[in-house]
Amino acid sequence: MVFKSSFSVLLVATLAVISNLTPQAEAHSWIDCVDWKASGNSNKWTNGKCEGYARRYPVKPKFASLDDADPNRHYQQTFKNLNSQPACSDGKAGEEPGADETRPTKLGDAYYKTSGKNSGWGKMTVTTAGDTLCVRWPAKNHAGDRDGGKVLINWMKDDLKKNHPQSVLNKNQLTTLDYSNCDKASNTDIRPCGGCFKVPANSTPGTYLLQWRWRLNDDEWYTSCADVQVNK
Repeated sequence: MVFKSSFSVLLVATLAVISNLTPQAEAHSWIDCVDWKASGNSNKWTNGKCEGYARRYPVKPKFASLDDADPNRHYQQTFKNLNSQPACSDGKAGEEPGADETRPTKLGDAYYKTSGKNSGWGKMTVTTAGDTLCVRWPAKNHAGDRDGGKVLINWMKDDLKKNHPQSVLNKNQLTTLDYSNCDKASNTDIRPCGGCFKVPANSTPGTYLLQWRWRLNDDEWYTSCADVQVNK
């Protein structure tokens, strides 16, 4: 009886240690920065500055912490009828509704102002045709695993619509990025990752909708939406 009791205590203690050391799986992510400027070649997703954000993105919380925000940033589209799902979170639809990323009537109302309710939001990305944009996201324990998948970058000229079904953005895929392109980090949940792409050289001046869309497992998709101003 003493042996069994001692063994049970040891087993429970061992499992507790393993649980603390093993990263807990997180099945969600989002775009943290639309226009990331790295400050060096090493740990380039850790060291740098963000010059542009997604719609209504709060910049004060710590990196990778917005999964616990209310509302959160990890909009997961509903498994069924994926093509008819909102491309950008409306705060209501989805397996996991996210923050409101629909297009406001005035684009500036989704980005930084010196005062008012959006004074804590990030600024809109401004770039030029042919320039390079680098986007960043938190790994959320999925960098390098078999389900990590790809990030799709969808890109279309702003048509003033508040939102689109996913089928519209599917027709405007610009490129794919490697979800597991990440810095080394001991904490795999908040490990920073990212990728870069060229703004199409034939982009005429104006505003464009950028959709970041990540596939985790077969029909599990997460999206983030941002506006990009392309100048001459």
